[in-house]
Amino acid sequence: MSAIAGILNLNGEPVSIEQSTGMMKALEKFPANDIQTWHKDNLFLGCHAQWITPESIGEQLPFYDYERRLAITADAIIDNREELFQLLQIDREDRKKITDSQLILLAYHKWGEESPKFLVGDFAYVIWDEKEQKLFGARDFSGSRTLYYFKDGQRFVFCTVMKPMLGLEFVSNELNEMWIAEYLANPGMYESVDPNLTVYKKLQQLPPSHSITIHNYQVKLNRYCLLTNDKKLQYKSDEEYVEAFREVFSDAVNSKLRTHLKVGAHLSGGLDSGSVASFASKQLKSGGKPLYSFSYVPVDDFVDWTPRSRIPNERPLIEKTVEYIGNISSEFLSFRERNSYTEIEEWLNTIEMPYKFFENTYWLRGIYEEACKQGIGVLLNGQRGNWSISWGPSFDYYAMLLKQLKLFKLFREVNTYSNRLGAKRRRVMSVVNSKAFSTGNKKIAEEDLFPSYINKSFANKTNVIEILTKHGIDVGGRLNSSVYQIRMDQFQKVYYWNTTGTYGSKLSLRYGVVDRDPTNDLRVIRYCLSVPENQVVKNGLDRALIRRATEGYLPEDIRLNMLTRGLQGADGIQRMTSIWNTFIHELEEMLHDPIATDILNLDVMRKALKTIKDNPKGNMVFEFDFKILMRSLILFRFIKSFD
Repeated sequence: MSAIAGILNLNGEPVSIEQSTGMMKALEKFPANDIQTWHKDNLFLGCHAQWITPESIGEQLPFYDYERRLAITADAIIDNREELFQLLQIDREDRKKITDSQLILLAYHKWGEESPKFLVGDFAYVIWDEKEQKLFGARDFSGSRTLYYFKDGQRFVFCTVMKPMLGLEFVSNELNEMWIAEYLANPGMYESVDPNLTVYKKLQQLPPSHSITIHNYQVKLNRYCLLTNDKKLQYKSDEEYVEAFREVFSDAVNSKLRTHLKVGAHLSGGLDSGSVASFASKQLKSGGKPLYSFSYVPVDDFVDWTPRSRIPNERPLIEKTVEYIGNISSEFLSFRERNSYTEIEEWLNTIEMPYKFFENTYWLRGIYEEACKQGIGVLLNGQRGNWSISWGPSFDYYAMLLKQLKLFKLFREVNTYSNRLGAKRRRVMSVVNSKAFSTGNKKIAEEDLFPSYINKSFANKTNVIEILTKHGIDVGGRLNSSVYQIRMDQFQKVYYWNTTGTYGSKLSLRYGVVDRDPTNDLRVIRYCLSVPENQVVKNGLDRALIRRATEGYLPEDIRLNMLTRGLQGADGIQRMTSIWNTFIHELEEMLHDPIATDILNLDVMRKALKTIKDNPKGNMVFEFDFKILMRSLILFRFIKSFD
């Protein structure tokens, strides 16, 4: 993968060497296998390349096709190469050596602005069409790679990261008040419901699933991919659904193993990462290569405060998975000296913006760091699995059957479910009834609502509450949609995708290790969305499709486990006890700073601080008080850096 950059002077003037050199200079903090630039008249393209795939070694990028008069710079790994070879009628002798960027260029030459629809993979790229005198770019459907841009009346500038553009004399680093207001007011993990916005007022980002065209001084955005679940498969037998899943999932996993470096994987004790690791290990073994797994575990002296249904230390389960699968070299990492508080500066410098996912930052960055040391090129994960391969909410499905009066099927399922879990049928049906006939008007206690910690005047100034409400977001954290609608929102509302793409892109640039998620493969998601609900909840099993598909791939007690789930980051407070006073002191100073006074509800913040101040407890790590204090501190540090 790569960091790409470019400047197009819309007025036809040549691009300043100082400007293009300055942008490339700003990328030098990242490791690179090659650095190339391309200039022509009023256009500059650059690429700070990291060679991950075999075809990328020695790749000319930016690349200019003299015959077609097209130039490209790309940050891309394309997964459906075989399909594209056939569609583009590429000779067999040329297929092994053709690069992904050349495939993208040929796709554009054949299909024009429709070409992103034909691409599967992780990508952000920009093409200069010399004949049409236009710039065209695209970002993959889930935004796995970032692409930021700036436009005024004279020029269009783009880059994988923001700092190189902020170094240009005509780009202001003024912060975006609307983005900051949404960060504070939105209880979710994503920052803004406007996927174009960034924390900087003058910089925008190309949203996931979108292409961009710059022609005749105009910028046009187009959404080229919209996922739906309208068309359901109708196979003749249950086994056919499993066989088809294994085929598409195996293809997705195998395509993401394409590297000349080592292959690693995030591995927990659950279904998603275990399924990815199992399919990957089998494929790598056929080529004589091992899979290297990296697993977070709590510190050795962790005091377990969690309920019986959650497992904060998944090591025994992971070891069982590793032994069963085979061909895996496993590592268990606790990063004892790290915690969410001490990681703040590292993460702000890396991802160039405030963030909300502080709970897992210390081990997430640590695994990238360790993978880099060991020469890993591709680091597999199963992050999107809950919404794709392991979808299957049993109680919601049973509620649907009850409302549809499919009582025979319902009672059969409930009986089987109750027997599997050793639960009383009456209790199970009570939950099903509640879900089926809930009015949605159940009163929620104030302490169960996400606290509003944004300054009221700031909220009124930006109109943020009304904007969020218009997008169906409850600032108290209430979920007003069905679980099925929530799932579709994950795929149709592109702002959900920006967070993982942002940190994945920027960590990969920093460490030269690219995160790849087969559960987020476009082919896999399309297949999973087309599977009928009676295949993902079946015979008393939730997440039934992946459980059936991994028979022989995962140990039985992990494949069929419905009683417990892992809980990562449960030792977050314990890690901070030695620096707790420092943490509290900084929070107290923050609440006296004019910056905080302008944007935070100080009454809410002081109350939260009082709650956690003198008695740090393990369960605080996932509670609202700690959450809003950490989120505020991260934002405050970022804003303060501009003083």
